[in-house]
Amino acid sequence: MPEARLHDQLDDIPAAQWDALHDGRNPFVAHAFLSGLEQHGCLRAQWGWTPRHLTLWDGEALIAAAPGYLKDNSHGEFVFDHAWAHAYAQHGLEYFPKWLCAVPYSPVTGPRLLARDDGARRQLAEAMARQCRHEGLSSAHVNFHPAAEDTAFDHAWLPRIDVQYHWRNDAGWRDFAGFLAALDHKHRKNIRQERAKVAKAGVTFRIVEGHEASDADLGAMHRFYLRTFAEYGNHPALTLGFLHHLRASMPQALVIFFAQREGQAIAGALCLRGGDTLYGRYWGSEESLPGLHFEACYYQGIDYCLRQGLTRFEPGAQGEHKLARGFLPSFVHSRHWIAQPEFREALRAWCGQEAASVRRYAATLAAHSPFKRTPDAAPATAAD
Repeated sequence: MPEARLHDQLDDIPAAQWDALHDGRNPFVAHAFLSGLEQHGCLRAQWGWTPRHLTLWDGEALIAAAPGYLKDNSHGEFVFDHAWAHAYAQHGLEYFPKWLCAVPYSPVTGPRLLARDDGARRQLAEAMARQCRHEGLSSAHVNFHPAAEDTAFDHAWLPRIDVQYHWRNDAGWRDFAGFLAALDHKHRKNIRQERAKVAKAGVTFRIVEGHEASDADLGAMHRFYLRTFAEYGNHPALTLGFLHHLRASMPQALVIFFAQREGQAIAGALCLRGGDTLYGRYWGSEESLPGLHFEACYYQGIDYCLRQGLTRFEPGAQGEHKLARGFLPSFVHSRHWIAQPEFREALRAWCGQEAASVRRYAATLAAHSPFKRTPDAAPATAAD
């Protein structure tokens, strides 16, 4: 039986051993990304994030690991369980703290049970439940895991699904014109009009990758990011120091799209690049121009993927408006272990009803695909 250990900071775990447990294609589970959040003030106990990473060891060899956090709220998770916490409170029970396996502030599907093999993944999931039971926690949650990790969870772990909107180049388009040609007339025309408005306003774009990003570039992007959070009354978690950390430790992953007018940056979209996928994370603008958000956050990213040979673009959570711009519904997954047996079974029924509703919703969305249909084409479905 491997030894389970808990860690209050990721830097207690050797980076080389951690990164040997995943294939390196998803930047969000890289040791550098997760440890950078801790080092540069992005995670704070007063915001509800206390690092509590779980590892399994065979002697001094790391065989499995999960990025984990004690949470005393549900902010920054994007798998919503506020109703669960309310139900607990109504019954005089404490829902918080809970234990969360996830990437903070990042509703991005990727490996969560980092392990050498399937057996170690199952042992890791068992250790999560065992540790929560030992500490008297209400629950354990694994957010945005890939469907391939489902086999690691036993029946006690409740499954949930939701829908995001992802662009996929399954057709082998070589350029933006090829992508547009696959759309029906209405949507192709709308995209062309949106792009034309931005160009007519005198806006051009400059793409900055991590190895060429200057201090001024990072400062501008962080300023745009802060502006967006201020406009929506939300708390900005990412620090300028963290952006500098990404440039230094993960330059191959960092991609920023700057909108410029008369040589000055007026907006920016911050992305991370993985093995075959571009991940849109944050954007901000100092000017409100028609079509600028769509150009900076969607069309520039699609164009970049086509030039770079990337086959997927995940621009972030939610947003039905993405469908009309070529982003089709895709299912995202999470798992939940509930310590209290009666609540677990009640929530099992609730999760089943939720999943049926989500699948109906996804089918409705897929029926409104912006892509051309041929007479003999099969009905579209949401992708796993």
